[in-house]
Order: sequence, then C-alpha cells, then structure tokens
Amino acid sequence: MIRTGRLSVDIGGTFTDLVLLRDDGLTFSAKVSSTPPAPEEAVMTGMADILQAASMRADELTEVLHGTTVGSNTLLQKLGARTGLLTTRGFRDVLEIGRLRTPGMFDLTWEKPEPLVARRYRLEVAERTLADGTILTPVDSDDVSRAAVFFEAEGIEAVAVCFLNSYRNPANERQAAELLARACPGIAVTASVDVLPESGEYERSSTVAVNAYVLPALRGYLSRLEARLRQAGVAAPVLIGNSNGGLSASEVARRKPVFFISSGRSSGAAGAARLGTALGEPDLVAFDMGGTTASAALVHRGVLGRTHEYEFRAGMSVPSRFIKAGGYMMRVPTVDVAEVGNGAGSIASIDAAGLLSVGPLSAGADPGPVCYGLGGKRPTVTDANVVLGYLPPRLAGGSLELDVEAARVAIGQGVGHALGLSAEAAAHGIREIANANMVRAIRAVTVERGLDPRELTLLAFGGSGPVHACALAAMLGITRVIFPPSPGVFTATGMLAGSVEHHELRPVQAGLDSLAPAMVQSLLAGMREAATVGLVEQGYSAASVSFEEEIDLRLQGQEAALSIPLETFDRSALRQAFVAAYRDTYGYTPVDAVEAAALRLRAHASTARPLDFTALKAAPAPVGAASGARPVFFGRARGTETPIVPRDAAMAPMRGPLIIEGADTTIVIPPGASVEPHPTGSLVATLEATP
Repeated sequence: MIRTGRLSVDIGGTFTDLVLLRDDGLTFSAKVSSTPPAPEEAVMTGMADILQAASMRADELTEVLHGTTVGSNTLLQKLGARTGLLTTRGFRDVLEIGRLRTPGMFDLTWEKPEPLVARRYRLEVAERTLADGTILTPVDSDDVSRAAVFFEAEGIEAVAVCFLNSYRNPANERQAAELLARACPGIAVTASVDVLPESGEYERSSTVAVNAYVLPALRGYLSRLEARLRQAGVAAPVLIGNSNGGLSASEVARRKPVFFISSGRSSGAAGAARLGTALGEPDLVAFDMGGTTASAALVHRGVLGRTHEYEFRAGMSVPSRFIKAGGYMMRVPTVDVAEVGNGAGSIASIDAAGLLSVGPLSAGADPGPVCYGLGGKRPTVTDANVVLGYLPPRLAGGSLELDVEAARVAIGQGVGHALGLSAEAAAHGIREIANANMVRAIRAVTVERGLDPRELTLLAFGGSGPVHACALAAMLGITRVIFPPSPGVFTATGMLAGSVEHHELRPVQAGLDSLAPAMVQSLLAGMREAATVGLVEQGYSAASVSFEEEIDLRLQGQEAALSIPLETFDRSALRQAFVAAYRDTYGYTPVDAVEAAALRLRAHASTARPLDFTALKAAPAPVGAASGARPVFFGRARGTETPIVPRDAAMAPMRGPLIIEGADTTIVIPPGASVEPHPTGSLVATLEATP
C-alpha cells in the first residue's frame, strides 16, 4: 500500500526533533543530535530513521515543514554577513541613535548593543522624499556607483537600503537598490520597503539591517537542505515556520529571513494554543525548554499573544511595549514569546563574585553536557538533573547512554569545591538557579502583563520542559500542569497544525474620525489581491485563501499603536475596541482623539487536512522505558526512592513522587502532586496549592 505523509522538523541547539504524520493518522517521532556546523546533516539522519520506522519512502512525503534556529543563532553568535547600509544623506547614524532609551532606567552597567552594520559601512546618498511622498531630490546615481565600488572593495556580502520616507513613495529606494544589485551581482541587496513599508526610520533601518545580516546564512542553509532533500528523493515542497507561528514557502524565507528569526519556537506556542482549545483550557502559559533556551508564551481567553515588534538580545528577550532598546529591533509579526538563555545545556560556573551562575552560555550539541561523554568538560543543567536522579541512564529512546559519575565529578570540581558543597548539593543549587532564571520568562508574559499566574495552567513541552515544569509551577503558585503527547517533540507537532501565511501592510496616517471608508476598502482590496497572488504563485488555489484584517490605532500624537481586529469599518466600534485594548495594556482609559497608523492583513492557505489534537495516535516506541525505581533528590537533604513508570503505562491516576519516562522526554511529578491521563493523550498534573 502506498502511504503519504507530512514531515515536520525542528532544529534545536542540542537535538533535532522530527515528527511524521502519516495519512492514516498515525504519528512517528525521532530525536537526533543536532549538527551545528551543518544543521542539514541532522535533518537527513533523522528523516532516514523516521521514514524507516513509518515504512515509507522519501518520495511519498507531501510536505516538509521546517523550523530552524539558523537565523537566531546567527544573531546570537554574531556570525552574520559583513553588512553595509545605504541611506539618505544625514541619516547615517540612525542605527546608532536608536530610540534614545535604555531597557532599565537604573541599570548603570548596561551597554548598548553594537550595530550590526559598522559605521564605516554605512554610506549616504543624495536623495530626498518628503513626508507626503513627493520626490524632492532624485537619487544621485553617482553616489550609488561609488558606494558599489566601496562595498565590493571591502568584501561586503549584503547591503540594506533604507531611505527617508520611502514607505510613502519607494521610487528612490527601489532605484538605488536596483542600481546597486546590477553593479554588485555578488552582494545580496534588500530594500526596506520589501520588509517593512511603514513609518519609523529607526524601526525600518533596524529591521532591514537584521534581514541583510542573516540573509546569506539562512539562504545558504536552505539551499543546502533542499539540495540534500532532492538528492534523497523528496519532491515535496519545503515550508518554513515563521515567527508568527505559521508557515511560508522556502523562497520567502530566502528573501525575507527577518520574518523567520523565531522560527520553530513560535510554532510550539501556536500548537500549545490549539491544544489548549482541544483541552478546554483557554488560559495557559506555554513553556518550552530545550537545550539552549527556555521560552514562555501566553494564551489568554483562548487567544495566543502576538505582537508586531520584537527585540532580539542575549540573556532575556521580551517582545514588550515597555522594555525597549535592549537588542536588535525587528518590526515583524511574531508570537509574543519571552525567552531566557537557560536550557538543559546551559553551563554552570562560579562568577567573579564567587557566586553560582547558570547560562546563558550553552554546551549545545557539541561538545554537549559532560554526562553525554562527547567531550564536554563544564557542568550543565543536564548534568545536575542526572546527578539528582531526575533523568534516566539513557536518553533519546535509549540511543544516548549517560555517564552519571562523570557528571558528578564535573559538578564537584567545577562548582562544589568552590562552594564547599557535595556534588548533590551543588547540583541542587544549579537546578534551583536555572529554575529561577526560567521563572523570569513566565513572569514576563504573566505578572508583567497584569495577570496572576495562579489563575493559569502551565503547558510544558520541549526536551527538558517536563523535567522542570512542576518545580516552576510551584514557584509561581500554579496548581495545574499539562504535558502534551510526545512533549519532547511538540514544537515539530505544532508545525503540523500551522497554515501557510502571507502578510501585507499598508501605512495609513489619519484621524479615525476623518478616515474615509472608501479608501480603507480600496487599500484592503489591494492587499487581498496581493496576498492571493502571492499564495497562488506558491501553488495554492485562490479558493483556499482566507483573510484576517487589523488596523493599527493609537492616541493622536503618540508613536505606539495597538492592532485592533477589523471585521467591518465601524468608527464607533473600533474606538471602543481600541480603548478596551489600551486599558488592558496600560491600565488607563484614554479619552483623547484616536488616529490610524496602518492596515494589516494576514492571509491563510492550506491544502492539507488540519491536525486534530484530539485524534493523534502515536506509533508504539520500538524500545519502551523500563519500570522500576531510583533515588531522586527533590531537596538537598537526601534522595527519595521514586517509582519509574513508562509513558505508555501511565493510564490511570497516580500520585507523586513519580518519574514518567518516554522516548522523547522525562516527566517529573514531585511529592504531593498527582497526575492523570486526558482523552487527548495528554497528562494533567495537579499540585498542592501554596498559601
């Protein structure tokens, strides 16, 4: 019998996760070690394994969905292209000036991030477009030619072109970009209006600079990946997870990588929102912990939090309307995710003050934690968990044997001796600090948004999320924790539930009361047409396309805007919706005049059957976890003899302490908590309420 299936791949810093959804509804999963120097190698290894398990051939795949950390890692590690910027004369230092703000008013140690484009590579052109779109000064082609000669001589690999007011009239900017591209065919050129046709010189400059900086790396990776897939016999289209939790054609990712910086991570949050609907849980925090980072996203009243602005930085990244200037700003549609540089591979060390710290530096997949036996020498969170008994002697379905004694020695030498602690006590300290760091991410999307986490449910996934989830919930007073089916590969599963997206944006600057309905409808019609054409070019029928429309509104004279759903153009209803959203966001009910800033459209298209979380059927694991017991340190004092239960045997309510082991992750249920299965295949833990 000929089978067909959809393959989803999520590359993390330590493991690459794969999920295959066969046409009979059966899902297969695999987890292989990531290969950072060439991420496509892990994809090909995992694909071969999962196709063999599903008894399928590569040419029977109908779609390959892919979430990648290439963009974010390029930014984090500063490994992007040597980038140039071509801008209007007098605006060379926009990237340096930024927003004239600091992320923390009283942090005297804060240092502004170095611009991605060095000042000597930021060149000016004589040209000027007025605020109303009138061309005052045409482009000086000689300036562009001189810039092209300079860029080539300096070995520039990518150039961002960003002119003043080009969002009003892109003629000058497009002309300069075309001249530059013709003069320098080996340089990747990006015009700002192609990624952000919106007001805000710094926002547009920063967004297009990020796009140019990561473009060669992501383009090169996707080219290599697709070539390998074709060689292996895969003829299916490759769709890339975007930062908004949807999917886009590979060709779009090659041209606009700034829309894919949070690829993968956002798919997990979007999948959590869909699973929450299936579970009847409209208010939850999606918590994802991998090998390098941990992240949290909020689902409130059944709606996943999204934003149109995101700042990427090491340590703690938060798409917040209140915290600005801490990193590289991108004004693109994205899931509202708070991320902290603490994961299972985060390295523990003694800092200059003699205190224990964990992360953000990670051991990654190479050399990995000490217990992996792959050359790692510095203790990590995983090493702490294995010493404390939380992790089994073997990981990844039994394919990775852990060296517990090596982890104990590394923790003792690297941390314990300096603090006068035993290896177990030091490991407990490492875990506690990692938990405290990760709680920051959950607080960022709950407490800092005016929500009490005790009223929410925690949905935990990722390779290490279920190991720490109950401890984090206890710290926050959360009493209900959900572990989805195959939580260790849940982000890849979430991608299977996504739809192909196309985004359109049009600037609109007028008072809400004076905004002409005919103009709004005309703009929306053009946006729908452009989106439909873009999706049809990707192979989707016009009949399969649906639209979501929003209007950005703000108080007159303010810069920050809120996106309000636009179902019908009713000024009174829009004002009421804006006032309510403003009150929820800022805690203040405005009475000022309201103005429009932009129209947004998100188009969806899909030919695949939507993933039904209530009907997922996982294929039986070839090697199941063994039952038994082992001592687990739920505190510093001593280990508690704790039952070990295979995931497929957790079919009835049970009480902790308990360790539930699966091929993809380990679930830790502490003393005093209980856990029971849900019809969706999830496990639901209930913790004791804290006073």
